[in-house]
Amino acid sequence: MIRKAAINDAVAIRSLLDQLDYPTEEGFVESRLPEMLNHPDQELLVYVLDEQVAGFVSMHFVLQIALPGAFALISYLAVDKGYRGMGIGAKLEEHCTELARQRQCDWIQLHCHSRREQAHRFYERQGFTESRKYFTKSLKNT
Repeated sequence: MIRKAAINDAVAIRSLLDQLDYPTEEGFVESRLPEMLNHPDQELLVYVLDEQVAGFVSMHFVLQIALPGAFALISYLAVDKGYRGMGIGAKLEEHCTELARQRQCDWIQLHCHSRREQAHRFYERQGFTESRKYFTKSLKNT
């Protein structure tokens, strides 16, 4: 079952972020969730199986100035290592695709680090194509 995340999902989401190599300090996710859950251009969803959060996705909608539709951005998608290979990631991605269509988005975009080769194959199976250039400018310590 896919549902909107709730504050009490924070520990599970934090564990999934840790599995993605994004460790967070205790309390950080809990402090961030209220703002994210109430943002009109963001969806934070969890996949629940056997009463456990087995995966989550964070998705954002961005208006465009040059095109009539918005675009969707998946910023995090993770499935717990104990539940991988069960189609949960595909169901989360397909749900995101449906939400993007409902919001009349022109496309969905995501970033997946070059070291995540299994994830690359997953996204290709889901119909994503690689876009070679992705530029980042860090604003920390500058």
